[in-house]
Amino acid sequence: MLALRLTRGAHPAVQLRRLLVAAASAGTGFLLLSVLGHALGHPDPPSSALRLAWCAVPMAATVHFAVAVARTDPGTRPRPGLSAIGLGPVRLMAISAATTALSCVLGSALALLVFLHLRGDLTGTPFDGAATDFLAAGRPLPLPAALTLLALVPLSASAAVAVALRPREPAAEADRAGRAYGRFGAYRRTAAHESFGAYGRFGKQLGAAARGRRTARAAPEPDGGEDGPENSADARPAVPLTPPSGLPWGITVLAVGLAVEAFASRTGGGGAPGDRPSALLGLALTAVGLALAGPGLTHLCGRLLQTVRPGALRLLAGRVLMTEATRIGRPLGVVCAVLSAAYAMASLHDREDASTGPLVVLGALLVAGCTTATLLTAAVEARQARAGTTAALRRLGAATGTLRRAAVLRAGALLALFGPLTLVVAELSAWPLAH
Repeated sequence: MLALRLTRGAHPAVQLRRLLVAAASAGTGFLLLSVLGHALGHPDPPSSALRLAWCAVPMAATVHFAVAVARTDPGTRPRPGLSAIGLGPVRLMAISAATTALSCVLGSALALLVFLHLRGDLTGTPFDGAATDFLAAGRPLPLPAALTLLALVPLSASAAVAVALRPREPAAEADRAGRAYGRFGAYRRTAAHESFGAYGRFGKQLGAAARGRRTARAAPEPDGGEDGPENSADARPAVPLTPPSGLPWGITVLAVGLAVEAFASRTGGGGAPGDRPSALLGLALTAVGLALAGPGLTHLCGRLLQTVRPGALRLLAGRVLMTEATRIGRPLGVVCAVLSAAYAMASLHDREDASTGPLVVLGALLVAGCTTATLLTAAVEARQARAGTTAALRRLGAATGTLRRAAVLRAGALLALFGPLTLVVAELSAWPLAH
């Protein structure tokens, strides 16, 4: 009930994103029902299993998009005071998972209604019975199997949201990871070595208190002035000390995928996608490599922006890219992987099989739309995360045009790096598959 109230009272932009999740769930559910209909009309278990395996790609894209939308939902974000009324981190995580499940269930119900309408189970067969090969019109539809397939997306999306938004305790995790025990069972050992009895030595704590008072008097007043902490510390993005560690692994997996595709071109050319499993494996490895390398490439792009005597604009754009490398780079790498895989699959797809044409188009649109929407949602999340820094820069006198030029510079730098990379990987992936 609380999830329904939060859903009704959300911002229009949040409602739009939830409707997009429902639309993606409806498309994926219709693909799953189409696989069921094709299996009823064509009793060929290997072909039906292959079609069901292909549905895993749009389902994964839908789940990824649902997680991104749940992360940007301000209604389920932990805030001070909510724990006192029973809305702690665990409860908010459960509400977010329930809201995601409601959106996906709405989409699955819509997919079932459309599928039954096209089959003619509701008001007669539309379009004069055309394109009914994957609908199994005239055959009884097993309702338990249909409901099981439709439940895959809501259950997977809600479970993924619960895992992504689960409460974390950094201090407890750090203590469990590596707890340095000192003398007499004390832990969290300090950097300076203290001899036995140093803590209780006469005058030691008095000296420490005096040093603390001198430090407090020397600290600037938090009045928002020129030397205030809001203008000195908050205006600088916290750049991570180490870049994301996925770049070497991504390059390795990408090279292995291209090698597998080249090997597949030597063993046999042409044929349907199901007749060349090694080619599909290489294509999948190439896509995974691009997705893994995305955060590292984004971090590298931010570092390159700050080279060769940068100005304030390039410094700001580069630091923001380095800070948001993981948040932006991962969905950006997924978008590049989808584009390169779609280009390669266009040369591998069997155009003689016209019965699967609408389903292939629907699946491609689902994957491309979900990955693009996930990237845009991650950009919204990044904007929310740096709202404090942006406000501090404006208090310092930074013009709105300067911040916009920095955003345009970041987008242009990412496009200049990832655009040619996507084209090169797409050509290298498509050339072995077409021969």
